[in-house]
Amino acid sequence: MQIAKVRGTVVSTQKDPSLRGAKLLLLQFVDEEGKLLPGYEVGADIVGAGLDEWVLVSRGSAARIASGNEARPIDALVVAIIDTVSMDNRLVYSKKDQDR
Repeated sequence: MQIAKVRGTVVSTQKDPSLRGAKLLLLQFVDEEGKLLPGYEVGADIVGAGLDEWVLVSRGSAARIASGNEARPIDALVVAIIDTVSMDNRLVYSKKDQDR
């Protein structure tokens, strides 16, 4: 899994029928210091993540293992909304602090 920040949403009216009802998010991955990495990826969301939240993203074949996604053509799936990230006894991210 990787950590990403939700940067926006993706809306598509014409798509594979298996993607109907799937919420698509524009994600930007985060490094170990909490800095945004260049580039974006679109991921399906099964947890109801919102703009600017940090999330855990499952990629590749693991993204299709989640219940209900076995037949969907997805490469990235948001599987959790992050509350905190710490590294070496240092707080890298806190959802509580972000909301202030």
